Amino acid sequence: SGSSAASKMGVGGGGGGVGVDGDGAGSQMNLRSICFTLQRFMRVVSSKSHPVMLFLDDLQWCDDSALSVIEGILCDVSGSSCLFFVGSYRSNEVKEDHAIFPLIDGLRSSGVPTTNMKLEGLTPLDLNTMISDAMCMFPRICSPLSDIVFQKTKGNPFFVLEFLRSLVDGGLLEYSTPKRRWVWDEDRIAAMDITGNVLHLLSSKMSGLLEDAQLALKVAACFGIKMKESVVGYLSTNSEYSNLQSGLEHVVAEGFMIKDGTSAFKFVHDKVREAAYSLIPDSEKNQGHYRLGMTLYSMTKGRNVDDIIFSIVDQVNHGTDDSLVQSLELKLDLAALNEMAGVKAVDCSDYVTA
Repeated sequence: SGSSAASKMGVGGGGGGVGVDGDGAGSQMNLRSICFTLQRFMRVVSSKSHPVMLFLDDLQWCDDSALSVIEGILCDVSGSSCLFFVGSYRSNEVKEDHAIFPLIDGLRSSGVPTTNMKLEGLTPLDLNTMISDAMCMFPRICSPLSDIVFQKTKGNPFFVLEFLRSLVDGGLLEYSTPKRRWVWDEDRIAAMDITGNVLHLLSSKMSGLLEDAQLALKVAACFGIKMKESVVGYLSTNSEYSNLQSGLEHVVAEGFMIKDGTSAFKFVHDKVREAAYSLIPDSEKNQGHYRLGMTLYSMTKGRNVDDIIFSIVDQVNHGTDDSLVQSLELKLDLAALNEMAGVKAVDCSDYVTA
């Protein structure tokens, strides 16, 4: 077994856990069962002639149980598996007591070869090389542009790409057919105030979209990184969200989201989702969540909502702290929904959600 933990200074995508946490012998037994099963699975599918590489991004979002499973797999000394594990996390989003560090120490103490790598942003030279290659120009010719881009983005790859896209959208970077090369307005680019924040850049671009597209971004952001197609269908039957489907299609065309098969709409990056969520004023966030939850609740009342029960409960529960629920009958209904969601979570061994 091998392990590499990359401390990532930039930005990344998704995260999560195995859904097993909590106190008591039951959850511990479940955790051991998962470790046992995955250890044996790895023994079957991996060998020296057919090694397996496992890469998990955004470990800063993993819970203790997920990291325990990873450690159990990598420390399976009695097996014959051949596994190379790479885990990345954002060093600026973990504290000293995060479970990642005991994981690394545990792997080392168990004799598992480990390597730590710290990834910084692109250097000015690397950024110049990247822009030169992208625009098919000599590095010395595009160095004035790459220098400005580095000053604005500090070499953060995701920020660099979004900044370059914004320059093209704004007409500050464009291809000149007569000159047969890319040209740019150096003075105007240098004067741009983007506050050194990719969220500001993304949210500014989102603010220029059509009203339906902005509403779609706000609604989708309330549900997290991914929004189920069934949720879209239910919400679209309400007059307030009747244009949600078309708005989402426009958002997909703009590159902020993608269609995840036929079941969901997904943000292309968690920073894009964060920027979309920032479009909602902080004072309106809880009420917005609650209104979405109550819309789903009213549209699905009396139906089988097993597939979106978590979506309804999560949204409605944002409003309960603000005393938005006044009716006793409604409180009982919502309590029953919460119980239903809790039972389903337990059935899935997701004790955190339960």
